[in-house]
Amino acid sequence: MVVVRPTVNPEQAALALEERTRLRDARRIVFDWELNEQGMRVQGRGVARVEPPYRARLDLFLRSGDPVISAALVNGALRLPPGAPAHILPPADLMWGTLGVFRPEYGTELVGGDELDDGGMLLRYRLGDGKELHYRVTDGRLAGVELVEGGHVTQRIELEYDPAADVPRRAVYRNLADFRELKLTAERVDTVEPFPPDIWDPVGREGR
Repeated sequence: MVVVRPTVNPEQAALALEERTRLRDARRIVFDWELNEQGMRVQGRGVARVEPPYRARLDLFLRSGDPVISAALVNGALRLPPGAPAHILPPADLMWGTLGVFRPEYGTELVGGDELDDGGMLLRYRLGDGKELHYRVTDGRLAGVELVEGGHVTQRIELEYDPAADVPRRAVYRNLADFRELKLTAERVDTVEPFPPDIWDPVGREGR
């Protein structure tokens, strides 16, 4: 991908993308998933539950129905039960991207925006530890997110959409350093009533 010229107004572009991709209602997303890790492949089914303003719950199961992992993302905090295999999931900075939601967390600094030769644009954010997050935008929708460390992409999210959909048909998370790939392919998206509060606490500590 070749950057053409830095003519994007990054603040305006970020505000427009945040408005377009923000959560507007509660949804339940059923999907297939496939994990490829250093030559090992595991498949299963999953369900994501999302709700405004920024709450999400992800549950992965094997084909047999046995649970693999449950996780909740509330604003920028990723909640996991003790001993959960967290390494198979994107980190919190990338997790919203799997849903097509543009959500730079507090503490990130917008450092620039660029037009791309494919007609899209790139929004660049710097994290407190010096790493960068690059958000790629195509046709006004989030098309991908990259985590850049030391000038190299180490993790990325790539998204595919059906023409009229605002939820990605497929999200692919790749950890390039650990040779790990997680594919999430949506099968059904339903608008539902708001979820009970304990959904967002897979650890089971709320109210204690």
